[in-house]
Amino acid sequence: MRVNRRTHDLCPDNRGVSVDHYENFPVASWLCPPALRPPITAIYHFARTADDLADEGSAPPEQRRAWLQQLRDSWHAHLRGEPADPRWAAMLATLVREQRRHALPQTLLEDLLDAFRQDCGNPLYDSRDQLLDYCRRSANPIGRLLLHLYHVDEPKALQRSDDICTALQLINFWQDFSVDHPRGRCYLPAEDCARHGVDRAALLAGRVPGRTEAALLTDLLDWTEGLMRRGAPLVHQLPGRVGWELRAVVQGGLHVLATIRRMNPHSFQTRPQLRGADWLAIGWAALCMRRTVS
Repeated sequence: MRVNRRTHDLCPDNRGVSVDHYENFPVASWLCPPALRPPITAIYHFARTADDLADEGSAPPEQRRAWLQQLRDSWHAHLRGEPADPRWAAMLATLVREQRRHALPQTLLEDLLDAFRQDCGNPLYDSRDQLLDYCRRSANPIGRLLLHLYHVDEPKALQRSDDICTALQLINFWQDFSVDHPRGRCYLPAEDCARHGVDRAALLAGRVPGRTEAALLTDLLDWTEGLMRRGAPLVHQLPGRVGWELRAVVQGGLHVLATIRRMNPHSFQTRPQLRGADWLAIGWAALCMRRTVS
């Protein structure tokens, strides 16, 4: 399931940013127990602020990394009880309060900052393993933080959460070619491109995708769908409303994957859009999910 949000003026240079963001996780929705809405909202605002510093506006990578370091330093200062940078003081005060109240693992929040820092320079990835390492820090901490809040720490649940979060991150990549490529950002692994005979540099330069690109994307979609389905049984391990919310997340991701497949290879040039009927289909699929032996 995806939540659309518009952000304004989050970068500290005050030049202004106005951009749509699409999130993989519902944020403090009505399905979330009221007691957990404050920590979930605090995590979201921290991650969203850092992501915007790393990704939005026209500042060079060096400046973005400096902002992220300033955010990290200010957060650590707040944890020590020292004055924080006024740009983020309110957000960090809330985060630290919820971090202490719920014993949120600091390493998971640090991983998010590391991933955002990595993303500043639009790195290219040689292999799926490198891409998975990025997802381990950019996406998986969110799922693990949510499980922590629900007091779920069983190893199989954690692995399934990682599979779902990684799949959602990859879906972001595969649906955003038309947005990322013009900005010089590409998450297609070099090894996969070489195996399918795809010239990644030419694709980034604006080459019109054809059969080879379609075959490459099909391979990547198969991989991503496999991760999502491997993690899907987690919906039956989580109690009450959060399990139902996760059903919608999983089915929303699978529906986006199916939409990209239907558009392939045009999805390289046009971002998939979900419409009213799609949301009804997602809701029905979530309702019909069955427990399987695993």
